[in-house]
Amino acid sequence: MQNETIAVHGGYNKKEGYGSMAVPIAQTTAYAFRDSEHAANLFALKELGPIYTRLTNPTTDVLEQRFAQLEGGAAAICVASGQSAIFYAVANVAQAGDNVLISDKLYGGAVTLLTHTMKRFGITAKVFRSEDASDLEEQIDDKTKAIFFESLSNPQIAIADVEKIVEIAKRNGVLTICDNTVATAALFNPIKWGVDVVVHSTSKYVNGQGTTIGGIIVERDGLADFFKENSAKYTEFTEPDASYHGLVYTDVPLPNFCLRIRLSLLRDIGAAQSPHNSWLLIQTLETLALRVDRHSDNALEIAKFLEAHPKVKAVNYPGLESDKYYAKAQKYFKGGKASGLISFDVETYEEAKKVIDSAKLFSVVVNIGDSKSLITHPASTTHSQMSEEELKASGINPVTIRLSIGLENTADLKADLEQALN
Repeated sequence: MQNETIAVHGGYNKKEGYGSMAVPIAQTTAYAFRDSEHAANLFALKELGPIYTRLTNPTTDVLEQRFAQLEGGAAAICVASGQSAIFYAVANVAQAGDNVLISDKLYGGAVTLLTHTMKRFGITAKVFRSEDASDLEEQIDDKTKAIFFESLSNPQIAIADVEKIVEIAKRNGVLTICDNTVATAALFNPIKWGVDVVVHSTSKYVNGQGTTIGGIIVERDGLADFFKENSAKYTEFTEPDASYHGLVYTDVPLPNFCLRIRLSLLRDIGAAQSPHNSWLLIQTLETLALRVDRHSDNALEIAKFLEAHPKVKAVNYPGLESDKYYAKAQKYFKGGKASGLISFDVETYEEAKKVIDSAKLFSVVVNIGDSKSLITHPASTTHSQMSEEELKASGINPVTIRLSIGLENTADLKADLEQALN
C-alpha cells in the first residue's frame, strides 16, 4: 500500500471486535488474563498481547503498527514525548563511558538533553557537521554507540547529508538515529536511505493541531543481524539481560530495538503514551500527507515573499532555488517539497522583537506543525539554554525569526508579515 492508504488503514482490522470503523480507545490501566498460565506466558514472551498500559495497549498498538508501515520500518514504539523518544533511543544502546555523535544543527531541547543531561549519566556527546559529514569519521572511536541527526533541522532548516552519514556509520559499525519530525514520513523515509532508527515528536506535524504530546521510535528490519555483527559494541542485545531472566534480545524473533525499549526502559522509566493521546494521533495521522503538502506549498510562497522583502536580510527554506539545501531537498524529499518551517533574519535583535510582537495572525508559540501559523525567536526561547558559542556554531543568532507556516490562506499570512515588518 502507498503511504496515504497506510495512514488510513494500517495496523487495524475493522472486522475484529464490534467492527468499529474508528479505532476504539482502550482507556484502561490493566488487562484481565484468562488464567495464571496466560499471564505467565505473556510475561515470558511465549504469547504476545497486552500486559499493562505502561508497556502495551491495543489503541497504541494500532498507531505503532501504522507508523512503522509509514516509515518502512519493522516495528515502532510510542512514548510520552519527542524528548523521551530521543532519550530512549540513545539510552537503549549507550551507557556510562560511551559517547554519541550529534549533528551541529539540532533542536535546542535535543542539544541540552544530549550534551548536558546525558552527561550526568556518563554518556558524552561530540558534535559533527551534518551538512557534509566532513568531520564525522575522524571522531568515531570504539565507545561511539550512535550517530544522531535531524533530516530537516529546527530552526536552521538545514538538510543533513543522510547518504554520507549512513555510509560512514555502516563502515564503522555504528547505529544511526534520525529525527524525522520536521520532514515527516509524508516527505521522507530515512530507513529507505539506510538509517537504522527513526524518531519523531508526534506532537508536531503528526498531530497538527497542538492538542497532544507524543513521541515514537521506529526501527528498520534486520537490526538483530547488525547487533550480532557488532556484538562486542552492542552487548545489551547480544548478552543475557539479568533484569529479564537472562533474555538475549538477538535470540528473540521480534524486532530487537523496540523490544528492548519496551521490556527494559519503558518498564523501568515509564514515560509511556496514554491511550487517549494515541487515539488522537491516529485521527490526525490520516490527513498527514494532505496537510504537509499544503504546509509545504504555503511555506514556499511565504519564503518567496520574504526573500523579496527589503527588510529581510536572509531566508532559510530549502524549497527556494536560491537556498544552499535546495539540491538536497530535490534529492531526498518527495516532490522536492520542504515542509512548513522557515527561518529568516532581519537587521537587529530589536527589529526581530518588533516583528514578532507586531504579528497579529501569527501566534507567538514555540510549537511547530500546527494548522495555525506560529512565530518565535529561537535564540531567546527554544534554544535559550545554549551558550553563545553553541548558538553561533548551530547557526542561530539574535536576529533570526522562525515561522511555522499553517494552513491559512497565504494572502492573509503575507499581509500580516508585511504590516509586522513595516
